[in-house]
Parts: sequence; C-alpha cells; structure tokens
Amino acid sequence: MPEPDVQADDVLVKVHAAGVNVLDSKIRNGEFKLLLPYRLPLILGNDVAGVVIRVGPNVRRFKPGDEVYARPPAQRIGAFAEMIAMDEKAVAHKPAALSMEEAASLPLVALTAWQVLVERAKLEKGQKVLIHAGSGGVGTVAIQLAKHLGAFVATTTSAANADWVKRLGADVVIDYNQDDFAQVLQGYDVVLNSLGADVLEKSLQVLKPGGKLISISGPPDPEFAKQIGASWFMRQVMRLLSHRIRKQAQRRGVSYSFLFMEANGDQLRALGPLIDAGVIAPVIDRIFPFASTNEAMAYLDKGRAKGKVVIKMG
Repeated sequence: MPEPDVQADDVLVKVHAAGVNVLDSKIRNGEFKLLLPYRLPLILGNDVAGVVIRVGPNVRRFKPGDEVYARPPAQRIGAFAEMIAMDEKAVAHKPAALSMEEAASLPLVALTAWQVLVERAKLEKGQKVLIHAGSGGVGTVAIQLAKHLGAFVATTTSAANADWVKRLGADVVIDYNQDDFAQVLQGYDVVLNSLGADVLEKSLQVLKPGGKLISISGPPDPEFAKQIGASWFMRQVMRLLSHRIRKQAQRRGVSYSFLFMEANGDQLRALGPLIDAGVIAPVIDRIFPFASTNEAMAYLDKGRAKGKVVIKMG
C-alpha cells in the first residue's frame, strides 16, 4: 500500500502495536454496514500506539518522535498497518507507565467506558452499575473506572473469571452459566450492555425507576440517527430497530440509549493520569505478531479472551 496521505491537521504515526476489537470483526462481517458504510477492501484496526513520524502544517500538539496512542476516527481506521495518518484531535500522548502493546489495548475500550459511564450515565459515588461481560475488553476497563467513580459494581462472567474480575473491582459477580442476573440484582442505576437482545431486554428488570440502560451492541436508536446526521430513511430504520426495547424501557420508567464510541483525544488525555496512577490498568490476554493478524482475529472471535488481544509490529 502507498504511504498514507498526511492532511493539514494530521499526524502520521509509525504503528508499533494495534489492539484487536470485536468491532473489527463486525466491520469485516458487514454487521455495521448500516452505521459505517465502508468500502471494501479496507484496512481494519481501531486501536493504535506508535511514534509520530510526520505532522501536517496545522498540527500544534505533536511533533516527530512523540509516543502516542489513539482510537482513529471511524472514517479513517486502519491500525493493522505499518503507518496510519489521523487527525490530531483523535490522538493523545501515550501514558508513560505503559508499553506500546499495553497502550494499544486501551483507546477503544477506555473511551467506550468513559463515554458510557462519565458522559452518558453521569455515574456518581454510591450508585449501582451492572457491567455485562466483565472479563471482556470493555468490561475490564469499565469495572475499574466505575470503582474509581465510587460506584457499586456488579458484573456477569463465567465462574472461571469470577475471582479475577473481583480483583479488578467488581463487588458482585454473577456466573451467567449458573444464575439469572435478572433474578439476583435489583435497584440498579445503570446497566452497560455489550451482549445480545435477550440480555438487553432482561437488563431492564434490574433497573430502578429513572435508571439508564446503555447499549454498545445496539440496536441503534433515533437519537443516534440524529447524532450521525442519518437520512430520513435511515432514521426510520433505526426507530423501528429500537422500537421494542424503547417501549419496554418506557413502561418500566427507565431509559434506553445506544452508544457508538467516538474518537476523542481530549478524553484519552483525561484518562492518562488515571492510567499512570494505576487506577486503570490494561488487561491483555495475548499478543500476536503482525503476520498473524488473521489468527488474532479468529482467537478474539471465539469470545474467550480475558481482556484484550493485541498485534505487535516488527
């Protein structure tokens, strides 16, 4: 491939490591083509850490030689490569405490956790939050962030991971093979859902009146359609897709919303001190060499990874 074009506000980064996400598989499989109309063939990769090698004329925050990490903007992904160009607004200096591989594991999941818990849920000290799939990429960071915010945290995972997610900060762990979380938990303020429709609908039962169900796995809602400037037709499609869950939420006196995480260098900067202080620690399951990118994605697709899967260049 040719070297990426560097626009006026861009930094060109030599990639040292890239995080692998479920989102990469969903894009590859066409599951998000309603939301992300990518044209294939396409370089995947939504998480990156590396070194700045060139900057556009308008760039003020970065210079060649800076170690950085980022979630590239959705329309300019491509971390599974030797180089990537990104708008500087998406980029932040790499936390000093982290290796390149650790840094590459964090942007997408840390930004997702931040945007759900801090921005959307406005989670406060003493509130109760249920984080589904606590041993996954988003779950491991969301548990740590929720504890830092002073919340009481419940999570779902398999029995094998129970002690481990407790060490991350979970107060209550539900083994999804043994127990029905909707029977065990009640009076929660927030649920972060990353699983399918059955779990989504059941999650309404654990919320108290005024509670918030925030889903990162869909279905997209009319508010999201408005946010992305979707066409009239697409707005109707998203209204229909989320009609059932929104109606059920309304009947219970709670709210449903869909969140699609956005690139945000300022939020990564805000997370930096928490990461350097060890409040949020990266959790990596396996590191694959760049040549084994397909194997890395296949491994993640099995759904058994504890934390993140990372690709290392060179």
